[in-house]
Amino acid sequence: MAKLLIKNANIISKDAILENYGILCDSGKIIKFGKTADFRQISEVEVIDAEGKYLAPGFIDLHFHGIGNYLVDNGIDDLEHICKILPRYGVLGFLPTVAPKPKGLDIKFLAELSKVKSAGAQVLGFHLEGPFLTLTGSLPSEALGEADSERVKALIEATHPYKAIFSISPEFESITDLISLMTKNDTPVFITHTKANVRQTLQAIKAGACHATHFYDVFYPPDETDHGVRPCGAVEVILADEQVSVDFIVDCVHVDPVAVKMALKCKGLDKVCLITDANIGTGNKPGKYMFGKNEIEFKYPGSPARMTENSSSPGGLAGSGLTMNIAVKNAVEILGLDLPSAVRMASANPANVLGLKNKGRIEEGFDADWILMNEDYEIINTSVNFA
Repeated sequence: MAKLLIKNANIISKDAILENYGILCDSGKIIKFGKTADFRQISEVEVIDAEGKYLAPGFIDLHFHGIGNYLVDNGIDDLEHICKILPRYGVLGFLPTVAPKPKGLDIKFLAELSKVKSAGAQVLGFHLEGPFLTLTGSLPSEALGEADSERVKALIEATHPYKAIFSISPEFESITDLISLMTKNDTPVFITHTKANVRQTLQAIKAGACHATHFYDVFYPPDETDHGVRPCGAVEVILADEQVSVDFIVDCVHVDPVAVKMALKCKGLDKVCLITDANIGTGNKPGKYMFGKNEIEFKYPGSPARMTENSSSPGGLAGSGLTMNIAVKNAVEILGLDLPSAVRMASANPANVLGLKNKGRIEEGFDADWILMNEDYEIINTSVNFA
């Protein structure tokens, strides 16, 4: 296939918008980056005229359950449909998030999912939200498992050739021993669904936990033991630790914008990511959908998913209807960030969490994972590893 030239683009770099720039792609890589005028002598290429649209690195979603009529937990057919849909919203790489299942069935299910053929958005690993949690949130009771090193090993093996990224509660029994298994091969471990105290959280971080997912949601303070003294716990430890990254569902419901701004102040821009925690029904018209045994409802595009009266916890949150391009829009319009900063939170920062050195930026030598986006945050064109 011919080389691909994208010209007349406003490229979103790490810190700025570079007007009238272009890139040349070949064999899945960006091989040249510069002003459009620098490409005039190149011939025998396929050309896309961006006409001033934004050229950005593809978004990476670290926490995602479903979209449209498809849900990761429904199996490989749904997952393959999801891979095809996500580029419409700028997501070119993601972690399918798997809700916990009964012991034994989870191994079988993951082994089947790991056979996925991801035509479209790339599967970058599998995010296991359980079974090593102490609080369920909207997850099934299977999220509350037992300390079992053999199960950890089996889950890791089942996701091969992909990595298994575990979400854990720092107060879970013997979790530091399990983290030592989960972090092999430079695999990140996420913190979530927790009521951990300072000591428990520090121990989990020391053992290798390095990221907090849907931060602030299902993150409770420890019980008050001294009247009038607000107890510190996982939230405070994570905010104080410069090395631990976090992600947020930025929809003004899951977390107050002031909490995101505080994290940006405490940790700096590079340690804060955007996620969707998108559930089945995302991207569709507002309505009701089945999430496992629970019915959920979306009131408006990009709204939270809330459990209905036909669920175990009516009114409770169960993920969101965010798409990543809306999350970027919200970061600009609600948090007041500039567009390069918002895009970094959706691309380079999550790539760093996963240890990916070749994704998340429009630079020479990086994968040709790019999106064209207009001023309304609509995705016009995409490419995953153009080759």
